[in-house]
Amino acid sequence: MEKKITIAIDGFSSTGKSTVAKGLAKKLGYVYVDTGAMYRAVTLYMMRKLFVSNTNLNEEAIVRHLPFIGLKFIFSEEAGFGEMYLNDERVEKEIRYMEVSEQVSKVAAIPQVRKKLVEQQQEMGKEKGVVMDGRDIGTVVFPDAELKIFMTASTEKRAQRRYDELRERGDEVAYDAVLKNVKDRDFMDSTREDSPLIKADDAVEFDNSELNLEEQFDKILKIVEDRISE
Repeated sequence: MEKKITIAIDGFSSTGKSTVAKGLAKKLGYVYVDTGAMYRAVTLYMMRKLFVSNTNLNEEAIVRHLPFIGLKFIFSEEAGFGEMYLNDERVEKEIRYMEVSEQVSKVAAIPQVRKKLVEQQQEMGKEKGVVMDGRDIGTVVFPDAELKIFMTASTEKRAQRRYDELRERGDEVAYDAVLKNVKDRDFMDSTREDSPLIKADDAVEFDNSELNLEEQFDKILKIVEDRISE
């Protein structure tokens, strides 16, 4: 029987981490966990209940609400992966809105939020055979993962990809606003005190600025297959 490993994929926003991770999980028959969706779901809850915004980020109130948040992934045959449910409500679409993107890094920087979600993520991946993507998977969640990949791309490329994705979905957004959001999230993710976004020493850095989806998937799949066969 082929051994199963833990694959940790970290990197900046809009580098295609989730797309690659979903593809790998499907190809390998692994469990896929989108940790970013978990932080987005917590943010959505806080926006609804506490009106979290740039001018209203009450950390104490957010922490008090954490026990009332239930998160789970339910596999969707149509989507081909586990979709995010917040307190039994499917929120896969809602958590991708720009309004959530603008607040998620702030909520994710709160230590108690990270502690709660990291514990859940570690439980999800304890049997291995998992592909997990996020910001701190290889450094905090699974520091002993057999394969760590750190994905990156130029800021402009990432902003264009995110803009195209949002427009294709029907969202009315301006490219400049998306670019600013990408830069702001980069700064907040990289400079937060708790579990900042950094490349693990033993991670494979992968710049996909000039690669299409098929090219990057093929290259990363080769890295994965080589690691599994070691």
